[in-house]
Amino acid sequence: MMDSAIFTADFREAPYWWERTPRPGGGGDGGGGDGDGDAPPGDADVVIVGSGYTGLSAAIQTAQHGRHTVVLDAEAAGWGCSSRNGGQVSTSIKPGFPLLAKKFGADAALNILREGNNALSWIEAFIRDNEIDCDYRKVGRFHAAHTAKAFDELRQKIDDIPPQLNIGAYPVAPHEQRREIGSAFYHGGVVYPHHASLDPGRYHRGLLECAQAKGVEVVSHCRVESIKKRGARFTVETSKGNITAGDVVVATSGYTGGATPWQRRRIIPIGSYMIATEALPAETVARLIPNDRVVTDTRKLVVFYRTCPERRRLLFGGRVSLKETDLRRSARLLRRQMLDIFPELAAARISHSWMGFVGYTFDAMPHTGKHDGIFYSMGYCGSGISLASYFGMRTGLKVLNDPKGNTALDTLTFPARLYYRRNPWFLAPSICYYHWRDRRAMKR
Repeated sequence: MMDSAIFTADFREAPYWWERTPRPGGGGDGGGGDGDGDAPPGDADVVIVGSGYTGLSAAIQTAQHGRHTVVLDAEAAGWGCSSRNGGQVSTSIKPGFPLLAKKFGADAALNILREGNNALSWIEAFIRDNEIDCDYRKVGRFHAAHTAKAFDELRQKIDDIPPQLNIGAYPVAPHEQRREIGSAFYHGGVVYPHHASLDPGRYHRGLLECAQAKGVEVVSHCRVESIKKRGARFTVETSKGNITAGDVVVATSGYTGGATPWQRRRIIPIGSYMIATEALPAETVARLIPNDRVVTDTRKLVVFYRTCPERRRLLFGGRVSLKETDLRRSARLLRRQMLDIFPELAAARISHSWMGFVGYTFDAMPHTGKHDGIFYSMGYCGSGISLASYFGMRTGLKVLNDPKGNTALDTLTFPARLYYRRNPWFLAPSICYYHWRDRRAMKR
């Protein structure tokens, strides 16, 4: 099919969210930024590397308690996945209770999972208390089963959730799924009613404004090249000059680079791709996703989708490539998956295509702590809106030596692999294998 039949005339290789909320500095293409062109100050109490949800949430805490805080970013503020994700807000600590209980014991497992619930409650309160206009809505999530076996496993999974967690999840049988999704592609699913959606671009802008109002300095297009401990202080060497600090926080997750090799060996950057359709008829949107849920499914190569806040477009994402740079090609791959689920969208053209890097870990858990005197929080495994904001806030409290910064994750080992240094060579064969496995399961 010719591109003219797939893409709109004004098709853009940029996040849909950037249309609604241009990036700092007014550049809809991600150019410019607060502090763009400026060199960092020579000295600060706290230097934070990364201006996404984690970094800004940590900065808000340290700045409001009187610490001179400087946030550095290699790109424009929030250029990474904080303004490129799908806007799904969940409690998602990936491993379930049985696995965590087997590994850490029942009490520790409960405390770890409670952190996910805490994160969801905290971000809702933070957005409300700071009056951030980001279309936050508690719409719930429909997690769909791609096979009958997967539906049985989902029902067992919610049965295994301890009642103390009180998440309210309930199954939706295959014959009832039309009340959740206008598609025959799935075999039922589970609704998580407390999950939510927001506009990630607007949320990040609100975080940025909140941080700056508290005195945080944000210096964009300032790549950190090394961090060195000299006596009681750190010297952070950047592309725009050096800055010394008493404390340093690394908040780079899927964009972690060579300046922090210990963290880099523990983070796997996985490409997450998204497309937006052109505006659809209101009746079509109401039929496809009648309750305005965010939707995910049980395939290993996960897809995730929702409508835009105005309920006019479908925003569809997934893991369709490793390091694809041709966003038209990735858009075609995503469109095929979208049409598998919603064939009636065959005539709908694509208006936006974009991607970002999710920070994954070898144990599918987020990690927060301190190594060689440097604080870090990262590895949210695709659930970064609530987790990054919440654990970023906790990390800021850790810098302040406030016991409220302690979390149930603090004693966990942050695993690495001897064979992994910089290039995640194992991702390509894994993607091929899981694609084959998903297809094979659906053909049975």
